[in-house]
Amino acid sequence: MVKRTYLFREEFFNVIKPHIPASFQTEKHSGINLETSISEQQKNDKDKKSVITVKAKKKRKRSSELNHGESDILEYHLKISDIILDGTRCLIQEARRSGFLQPNSIDQFYVKASDRGPNNCSLAELCEMAKCFVPVNEKEQICVMEEETSDPEQVQLTCVTENNTSNVKMLTLMGQIYLFPPRSAFLLSDFSCMQPLLNYKKKYDIIVIDPPWENKSVKRSNRYGFLSHWQIKEIPVPALAAPNCLVVMWVTNRQKHLQFVKNELYPHWSIHGVVEWFWVKITKSGEFVIPLDSLHKKPYEILVLGRVQGNTDVPLRLSEDEKFPAIPGQKLIVSVPCTLHSHKPPLSEILKEYTKPDVECLELFARNLQPGWVSWGNEVLKFQHLDYFTVLQDNDD
Repeated sequence: MVKRTYLFREEFFNVIKPHIPASFQTEKHSGINLETSISEQQKNDKDKKSVITVKAKKKRKRSSELNHGESDILEYHLKISDIILDGTRCLIQEARRSGFLQPNSIDQFYVKASDRGPNNCSLAELCEMAKCFVPVNEKEQICVMEEETSDPEQVQLTCVTENNTSNVKMLTLMGQIYLFPPRSAFLLSDFSCMQPLLNYKKKYDIIVIDPPWENKSVKRSNRYGFLSHWQIKEIPVPALAAPNCLVVMWVTNRQKHLQFVKNELYPHWSIHGVVEWFWVKITKSGEFVIPLDSLHKKPYEILVLGRVQGNTDVPLRLSEDEKFPAIPGQKLIVSVPCTLHSHKPPLSEILKEYTKPDVECLELFARNLQPGWVSWGNEVLKFQHLDYFTVLQDNDD
């Protein structure tokens, strides 16, 4: 029997140059300079548009003053920018000494990778249609992959699918092939059809959540769905979390969402000891993918962490064997990002330091699977498509 080892394609991490060259950015750590830059940027954009076409619809002139949301982002950024700059510099220096990063070469070139597998079906639309299916019995809401099966198996939309083997399995859905990691499970469903996950009757020690936050670009494009704050509060985290569960939520840089998580959502879920981490995105040579003080985007994303302590004002009393290390605040995760939209770095190796061994792990709104984890989402198989992988080697068993 031949065993194959699959590797996520390297070209999806081929981030050689910043998305926006630092030389094009003149912003400083000052609200006045940033506002001036906005005004100058708008003037340049206006001049360019007038040259390109005279038929373009006249747009409303944007005020050079920052609106409330932009002011909040700027204020928050000024508080953390030195932490990110100094911490990232130290990590990059160590990475260069260790050979993980290399300086730019004039011979290097960038080829943009496709963001989807060929003829990849819309998983979210499929989940929407599956709402019409007749619910299966609770006993039938778990599908276990057989060890002996070598042919691809059909994905079941209405149940949690398990791979309890130590091998990667092949799955088929709408004529497409997906890779199913060992010792993992998933539920492919819409937000309104999470009951099979609750009936799975597992409690999780780590829950990572990457919700589709509402933003203006999402509304305009109508490409991605999003959840409102009240819908996010309906996520059944208390029913899924084990005592002292470590909850990690990805949050956009919009301060409205960050304050909602810290001041409303986490208290609603009885999550305490809340801290913030930052995922800093760099190129393969160690530059920020976007200048740190860019007006429009930032080279970092925010993670908010805390522990579930139950519906009580008294902290849970733990035995000496059950005590967990305190979660540090303002920890940096620095890496070269994947070029695929919404592909986040895996956190299992980073988080295991703050949990007990052999924990149960769950990712909500996942877009890929991880060995040893349970994953749920309406695009949970998206980045498991076979075309995202290359065969590293074949081994004869």
